[in-house]
Amino acid sequence: MRSAGLPIRQRPSTRTSSRRRSSSKENEGPAAVVVARGQSSNSLHDREEFVPHGSYVHGNSGQPLIGKTIGALLDEVSATDGSREALVVAHQKIRWTYAELKSRSDAFASGLLALGLEPGDRIGIWAPNCAEWTIAQFATAKAGLILVNINPAYRLSELEHVLRAVGCCALITAARFKTSDYIAMIRELVPELGHGGGELKSARLPDLRYVISIAGKHDGCLTFDWVSDRGKQVGNSRLDSVAATVQMDDAVNIQFTSGTTGLPKGATLSHHNLINNGFFVGEATGIEPGSRVCIPVPLYHCFGMVMGNLGCVTHAATMVYPSETFDPLRTLETVEAERCDVLYGVPTMFIAQLNHPEFARFDLSSLRRGIMAGAPCPIEVMKEVASTMHMSEITIAYGMTETSPVSFQSGRDDPLELRVSTVGRIQPHLEVKIVDRQGRVVPRGEAGELCTRGYSVMLGYWNDEARTREAIDAAGWMHTGDLAIIDDDGYCRIVGRIKDMVIRGGENIYPREVEEHLYQHPDIRDVQVFGVPDTKYGEELCAWIVAKAGARVDEEAVRRFCQDRISHFKIPRYIRFVESFPSTVTGKVQKFAMREAMIEEFARGKASTG
Repeated sequence: MRSAGLPIRQRPSTRTSSRRRSSSKENEGPAAVVVARGQSSNSLHDREEFVPHGSYVHGNSGQPLIGKTIGALLDEVSATDGSREALVVAHQKIRWTYAELKSRSDAFASGLLALGLEPGDRIGIWAPNCAEWTIAQFATAKAGLILVNINPAYRLSELEHVLRAVGCCALITAARFKTSDYIAMIRELVPELGHGGGELKSARLPDLRYVISIAGKHDGCLTFDWVSDRGKQVGNSRLDSVAATVQMDDAVNIQFTSGTTGLPKGATLSHHNLINNGFFVGEATGIEPGSRVCIPVPLYHCFGMVMGNLGCVTHAATMVYPSETFDPLRTLETVEAERCDVLYGVPTMFIAQLNHPEFARFDLSSLRRGIMAGAPCPIEVMKEVASTMHMSEITIAYGMTETSPVSFQSGRDDPLELRVSTVGRIQPHLEVKIVDRQGRVVPRGEAGELCTRGYSVMLGYWNDEARTREAIDAAGWMHTGDLAIIDDDGYCRIVGRIKDMVIRGGENIYPREVEEHLYQHPDIRDVQVFGVPDTKYGEELCAWIVAKAGARVDEEAVRRFCQDRISHFKIPRYIRFVESFPSTVTGKVQKFAMREAMIEEFARGKASTG
């Protein structure tokens, strides 16, 4: 199996043996999934083991890790729950059972192999949420190919970087997204496209052999349907033989992390990483056979394709996509029409739904559970979602792409004050420690960097041994860059990013703490706090605020709200009122962009110190 480009690291024997012990029941087959369904949230945490005084936690569980590939998983669910509804795509008017999803995925997988693609080849996908995305996810996994997720918002230089960095042999693409004409952008990169038929030969991207269009016929491109039809014609004989060779530790997915500096890095994830994280997140969330999970988050991100898609498939639940990209109105309409009981989203998505002018007309009584993750979760927003949206069992999850993604998640029956103030307790089969700058474990209740180890840690950054070693140390610990505190009961609170911590005149300030206070102001809808340069104190705090509709709030009112409630040095010196924040497609707010905007404002001499 070809996997050229993936950095090979010698894993410490302690980590390897730990993984093997955890996977001792990996060959139990379908029962490993079926028996585990429907466990209460408490069962995932009953066997947590804690060092009494040190900030180290280990998530133990009576449920074994699942030792199978994604292709085998879909085969088994189709065999046991084939008539159950697997996928609903509202904007495409699609409803498929598990048997139909398997059949379509197998046909597309066979078609890809018939093109001459080989196990280990990288296949890019550049599209918003759609049924074809999901087919591609399961088809590439079964054929031993590595799916490369490409952010739909990427521009030309970013697209070229991704395709070149991992050597994509094929690109599955939408025709366009919002104002971006994907086909035109690809032609600019690959002017050879359309000059004759058959296999592509590109001077600029020599590895790229095929462009597969999801919608419409375009010169030089194969259509998605043509590849599927080709697969039906050749049959699944070769696919079955290839699928039998795919191993659970093989790379199956590359996701490019959006750093604030430098080019994006390709986090390489295995079948074992993704299946198990999807399963255990689904368990903690309370997904059951027949659950209907509304997934408005993007599929190109772990939230959509792992927590959403694989969380559903490991529990024979229904994946529901309300629109190709997040739309608060379409999400509310779909939850009501499909009677969804689970809803996913980042905080900004929930805020947008709660503040939609038509919110009150929707019947959301089917909702009970869900996840708010992907960014710090404001306490006041969490409380409103739990009550107004009927999501009394909503949980918070924390993680990162490099850990597949979730490490911590709150329990559905945790007291609300814990669900709104922490990210819960550690997930099963994972370890976490909180360390100081010297790498020593800190006492409980002390802040430090969160490091995680276990089945979920990525294989590495594709073809980048140096940055892989920076992220994963010799003992197998993934250094997250997040500042966290673990209390005596094992609950974790994220207090910020190491790079986001503001040091004002020697005082360490965690912006998250100030944000949580400002969220309590009745006229503030959303807020982001960050540090900006200051000649006297080194750094000062700045707050960007989105006011609620019709509210009349000014800088002085915000400062009065802070006085006598938080320390004087935590009161933002600079306050700006904005309509929205710069953010990624996944809803992650880009504080570095705000900081840069303020520095530019200072340079123009227009900054007001209040």
